[in-house]
Amino acid sequence: MPDSRVPRRRRYLVCEPRHFAVQYAINPWMRPDEPVDVIRALDQWQTLVGAYRAHGHTVDTVKPVPGLPDMVFAANAAVVVDGRVFGSLFHAPERRPESVPYEAWFKSEGYEVYHPESVCEGEGDLVPAGRWILAGTGFRTTREAHREVQEHFGVPVISLTLVDPYFYHLDTALFVLDDDTIAYYPEAFSPGSREVLARLYPDAVLATGEDAMAFGLNSVSDGRHVFISPGATALAGRLADRGYVPVPVDLSEFHKAGGGIKCCTQEIREIRS
Repeated sequence: MPDSRVPRRRRYLVCEPRHFAVQYAINPWMRPDEPVDVIRALDQWQTLVGAYRAHGHTVDTVKPVPGLPDMVFAANAAVVVDGRVFGSLFHAPERRPESVPYEAWFKSEGYEVYHPESVCEGEGDLVPAGRWILAGTGFRTTREAHREVQEHFGVPVISLTLVDPYFYHLDTALFVLDDDTIAYYPEAFSPGSREVLARLYPDAVLATGEDAMAFGLNSVSDGRHVFISPGATALAGRLADRGYVPVPVDLSEFHKAGGGIKCCTQEIREIRS
């Protein structure tokens, strides 16, 4: 395939894992009795930030808060489309305080933040995809939140039902490669949602169960480069065959909390000129 994929510079918001730990269990990956190597986690996180910057992307940071071990998963804090911020209302009480420091950061940057009335976990379940927003439900974000998102942004929202608790957020089962293409793991979705995705994206890149369990779908793409878990070897090969350039980044320490590359990355989407 010719070298035709074009990257687009992105702006990402991240949070240093200074207080990262697994202190409770709110998904099947989390085992509080399994220790977290915070030094290793910090090293992996710095490698991810370095990879983004090396590929020309802007990276902003929000200050971590003691007592909020999952605050490193910046994607869950909000979704930003055309410079408008839709905040989060976390399902788990343990995570609800995370919304406060993220909202403060956005306000310090001059943004207004919409407060959802329904449970909604940011880019964890809300994935802007060109003409519409793909929206997950089943474990965290509610269908009522999907309605709020559509009303707030004025963008069509496509509701998708997740059925496997290991893929509790949409961004663990699907990611956007560019405005026209996605990669996803079909078995993470209900039969009807699989049909919807097949109709919308007949040329999607499909992942295996092994790819998905290796957090291969918790990836970030700039349209050409795909920052991906090194364990998702089959998926990386399929992406390369389609003209994308896999950039392996090991975030395995964060897998202990059910997170990976995308979970640690909030994209700030301004209005395109």
